[in-house]
Amino acid sequence: MPNQEKESDLRERIDDLSTRLLIGVSGPRSPGGSLKRFKAALADLARQAGDAGYGEAARIAQELSAGRPAMSRLQEGLVRLQQAVSEGAVAVQAAAAAEVETAGEAAVQGSEQTGTAAAAAAAGAAASAAPPAPARAPAARPLAEDPELVADFILESREHLTSIEQQFLVVERDPANMEAIHSIFRGFHTIKGLVGFLEFKPIHEVAHEMETALNLVREGKLAITRAVIDVGLACVDYLARSITGVESGAGCERLSGHDQLLERIRSLIREEPGVPVTEPAVRAATEPESEVPPADDVKRPAAAAESSSVRVDTAKLDYLVDMVGEMVIAQSLMRHNEAFSAAGDPRLHRNLSQLTRITGEVQRTAMAMRMVPIGLLFNRTARQIRDLSRKVGKQVELVTHGEDTQLDKTIAEELADPLVHMVRNAIDHGIESPDERQAAGKTAEAKITLAAYHRAGQIVIEVSDDGRGLDSRKILAKARQKALVEDGAHLSEGDIFRLIMEPGFSTAELVTDISGRGVGMDVVRRQVEKLRGRIEIRSRTGEGTAFLLKLPLTLAIIDGLVVAIGPHRYIVPLFAVREMFRPAAESIFTVQNRQEMAMVRGRLLPVLRLYKRFGLVPRTEDPCQALLIVAETEGQPFCLMVDDLVGKQEVVIKSLGEGVGKVRGVAGGAILGDGRVGLILDVGGLWGAHANA
Repeated sequence: MPNQEKESDLRERIDDLSTRLLIGVSGPRSPGGSLKRFKAALADLARQAGDAGYGEAARIAQELSAGRPAMSRLQEGLVRLQQAVSEGAVAVQAAAAAEVETAGEAAVQGSEQTGTAAAAAAAGAAASAAPPAPARAPAARPLAEDPELVADFILESREHLTSIEQQFLVVERDPANMEAIHSIFRGFHTIKGLVGFLEFKPIHEVAHEMETALNLVREGKLAITRAVIDVGLACVDYLARSITGVESGAGCERLSGHDQLLERIRSLIREEPGVPVTEPAVRAATEPESEVPPADDVKRPAAAAESSSVRVDTAKLDYLVDMVGEMVIAQSLMRHNEAFSAAGDPRLHRNLSQLTRITGEVQRTAMAMRMVPIGLLFNRTARQIRDLSRKVGKQVELVTHGEDTQLDKTIAEELADPLVHMVRNAIDHGIESPDERQAAGKTAEAKITLAAYHRAGQIVIEVSDDGRGLDSRKILAKARQKALVEDGAHLSEGDIFRLIMEPGFSTAELVTDISGRGVGMDVVRRQVEKLRGRIEIRSRTGEGTAFLLKLPLTLAIIDGLVVAIGPHRYIVPLFAVREMFRPAAESIFTVQNRQEMAMVRGRLLPVLRLYKRFGLVPRTEDPCQALLIVAETEGQPFCLMVDDLVGKQEVVIKSLGEGVGKVRGVAGGAILGDGRVGLILDVGGLWGAHANA
C-alpha cells in the first residue's frame, strides 16, 4: 500500500527527471547515451510506481519510456505523472479508508447476530469486495546490471567531476564567481540524478548532501571559505574512487571515510545561519539567471548536438587510424607502380591523382579525430599544484598558455606522469619558501607556468618556475661523487643540467614523501624518449628553471626525406632538416685530424657519415660527390652525409618489433612507395651516439 515516504520518493524522482529535461537530456557531450539513460530512468520509475501501488503513474511512465517521444510529449508526460501520483495517493487512501470502515461495520453487525465467526466472514467478504489493487508494471532487471548504462554513467560522471574540480579551483581564487558556483551545483545535481536510477546509494548520499550545501551558497546563506573548498574537493575525490570501484566490478559500496565525509558536509550546513557571503555574490545569487529558466524559454540544442557529436570507443578510433595508414601505403604502392607509369592513359593518371587527394583528406581527418587540447592535461595539474603547495607551506600560482594547442591523444595520456614529476620537483626543490623569496626581493607567491605551442613540426610543452634555479656547481660535484663524470671532464652547462635526469641522481639533502629520491626526472626522460621526444633545460641561478619537452604531433605518421646509402633507404624526419647541399672541396675541413667539419654559411658544422654509423657500403666516400643534410637537435646543428635524395614522402610509422629491440639512432620503420622498407632516423639519437663516440 502506498505511504507518504513512497509518494515523496516518487515525486523527487519525477522532479529530477523534469530538471534533466529542462537543461536538456542530451547532457554536455553525449546526446544519444543520455537520452537512453533518461528513458531507462522512466522504465525504472514505472517499476517503482507499480511496486508502490500507483498503477496509472506506472502506465504513463512505461508509455513514455517506449519508442522515441518528442520533447513536448516528454514534458506533458512528466506533468501527467505528477498528477497521477497525486490522484493515485488520494484514491488509494480513500479506498483504504472505505475498506476499513466497511469491514468494521460488517464486523459489528456480525458480532450482534452470529458472534465472532460471522464477523470474520463479513470482514472477509468486505475485503474481497474492495476495489482491486492497481496493476503492477512487469518486473525489470535492475538498471545497475546493464553494462552499457553503467559505462555511460562512468564516462559522464567523470566528465562532471573534472569540471567540478576545475570550477572549485576557480571559486577558490574568486569566491564571488557565481557562474562557477552554479556550474558546480549543476554538476553534483546531475551526478545525483544519474545514480538515482542506478541505485548507487553511497554516491547518491554524498552528491545529495554536497548539493544541499551548495544550494545554501547560491542562496547567500553560506560563505565560500577554504573549508567549503576542501570539503568539496574531498567529495570529488570520494566520488572518483567510488566510480573506479564501480568500473572495476566491485560495485558501489561505502568506502572508508564515507560517514566522516558526510559529517563534514553536514557541519557546513549546520553552520549556515548568519554567515554572509560577499555582496556581489549575494546579488548574483538573487538574480533570475541563477534559476533554471521555464521550459518555453529554453533553447534546446539537443537535436543539433545529436547530429554533430557522437561518442566513439578509443579502440575503434585506433583501428580506423591503422586502416587509414594501410590505405595510404596501398595508395603509395599503386602510384609508384611501373605498370601504371608506363600505361600512358591520361584518364588513369587523373583518377590516380584524385585517389591520392581523397586518401590524403581521409588521412588528415582520421588524424584530427585523435587530437585533443592539451588544456585537459593542464587542468589536471592545477589540483596537484594546489594540494602540494599547501602541504609544503608555499604559495604558488599556476599560469597556463596555449591550452587549445592540439596533440595526439596517446601523447597526452603518456605525458600525465612526466608533468606530475616536474611539478613536484618544482614545488619541493625549485621554489623557495615565502620568507626566502621575500629576502631575495621576490614576491612571496611563486609562479609555475605551463605553456604549449607548435614549432618546426613539433609540439613544445614548457614547464617553468621562477624559483632558485639549478646550481650547476652543486650538480657537477654530486655527479663526480656518484662517478657519473670523470674528474677533469669539461661539460657544457646543458650537459650538466641533463645529469639531473640520470637514474638515482638527486641533490636534495632531505628525502621527503614528495621528492628527493632521484626517481622523478629519470621517469620524465624515459617517458619523453619513448614518445620520440627530446628535453631541453634552461636555468639561471636565482631566476628559475624551464623544461622544454619537444614532441612529435602524432605517433602514427611523419613527413620525411627519403635518402639513399647504396641500395638502402632511410627516412630523415622533415622537422629536423634545415637545408641540404652538395659541398665544394674547399668547404670540408678536418679538426685535429679527428673531427670532419663542413663550412655552412660561415659556420663550421660537424659531419656525420651515415654509412659508418650503420656499417654500410656507400656509393661514394667523397663528400663532394655525396649530399650533406643539415639537421638540428636540441639546438645543435650538424651535417648528415648520404649518397643521394630519393624524394619526400609522408610515411606511416611502424614499430621494429621486440625481436629487433631499440636501436640507437633509429625511431622505427616504414613501407615506402616502391614496396621497400625504410628505417626512420632518430636524429637526436644519431647525434648523441656521435658526440659520445
